[in-house]
Amino acid sequence: MAFLKLILLIFTLHSFMPTPISSNPSLNKEVLARIRPDFLELAKKPEIMDWMVGIRRKIHENPELGYEEFETSKLIRDELDLMGIPYKYPVAVTGIVGYIGTGKPPFVALRADMDALAMEELVEWEHKSKVPGKMHACGHDAHVAMLLGAAKMLQEHRNDLQGTVVLIFQPAEEGGGGAKQMLDAGALDDVDAIFALHVSVRNPIGVVASRSGPLLAATSFFEAVINGKGGHAALPQHTVDPILAASNVIVSLQHLVSREADPLDSQVVSVGKFQGGGAFNVIPDSVTIGGTFRAFSKESFVQLKHRIEEVITKQASVQRCSAKVTFNEKSTYPVLFNNKELHEQFRQVAGEMLGIQNVVQAELEMGGEDFAFFSEAIPGLFFFLGMKNETQGQLQSGHSPYYRVNEDAFPYGAALHASLATSYLSENPPKDTSPPEGSSHDEL
Repeated sequence: MAFLKLILLIFTLHSFMPTPISSNPSLNKEVLARIRPDFLELAKKPEIMDWMVGIRRKIHENPELGYEEFETSKLIRDELDLMGIPYKYPVAVTGIVGYIGTGKPPFVALRADMDALAMEELVEWEHKSKVPGKMHACGHDAHVAMLLGAAKMLQEHRNDLQGTVVLIFQPAEEGGGGAKQMLDAGALDDVDAIFALHVSVRNPIGVVASRSGPLLAATSFFEAVINGKGGHAALPQHTVDPILAASNVIVSLQHLVSREADPLDSQVVSVGKFQGGGAFNVIPDSVTIGGTFRAFSKESFVQLKHRIEEVITKQASVQRCSAKVTFNEKSTYPVLFNNKELHEQFRQVAGEMLGIQNVVQAELEMGGEDFAFFSEAIPGLFFFLGMKNETQGQLQSGHSPYYRVNEDAFPYGAALHASLATSYLSENPPKDTSPPEGSSHDEL
């Protein structure tokens, strides 16, 4: 009888014991679905919101250019250490790759760029740049702060994650091709998908914008040195005028878009640099021109590059000059392409959080972004985070010395980062409990 009572007691106690979350994938999915809507509320709490603002202001005061983000990187690593988040460093000189979760598949990445611009800040405020000639004028300081905010929340829920969130802190987005360098260094090895955001002055706070398929153009820069024979401007017959040749080259380059490109296939060729001569009455020996070209398809981009070189060299020869054309490969970015399935997930997650009316379709833009290297290698999704508030005055566009960031947008960015990551893991559970060798990370 005593034995039966003991068995009954054990059965009763076992009935009330909680089932470990990690033992039940469907339960994890329910837990993650319950967590997601709470991220925005959590991110708005002072202990996270004020912390993100403080991080951003420290970075803003000490801007660093591409591949020089040593202090920025140290600040990030210090915060990751305090949170107990393991990471790899250095990756592509100053980059960092952090890991939250099981260290096993599936892997989903979140990316923030870290570099500043070579320009003088003209905004007078308490946290103005302390480094002459350098400024965070594109919001990368904000991107870092929001990704750290997301990391803080995800680390608190790390035991609920059925997979791994990979944190990508990337150097040199502004023309240095930092994404390509991180990719070559293995930062996305085993990663299944990647998300990134960019603050936007076009949309109000609480509104996000993206689109499926192409979003930003493939971009590159070219420079050409056109050589002639200098001499006195009063005796042009004794010279070979490179200024005249360069002028004809520039006009001819415009025909590449107006007469050779399909009107429905957006392309741009712009010359923004013209250097030659230093006196009113002297024809120089050479002229240097430079510009940018952009397209929305790889085929059009390759053809445009070929024709730019051909037009410059042959048009120069018509004017008895020679020309040498160089292309800046470091600043050559592919088309930024958003994965269709990830875009649908983004609309669902952002719609649940912000209301579907606040998830709008972004317009195609001829600007470039090196996140395109990531989304070319694996499925990716890039979106714009609104930060406009007309009651606080007009915000200047990026790359302006008067550029300002509305820090009230931070909770939305951090919450969307965290929600997109947890949503991806819940919708893509691990297919095998014993992944093949090399597809896990022992940092955890």
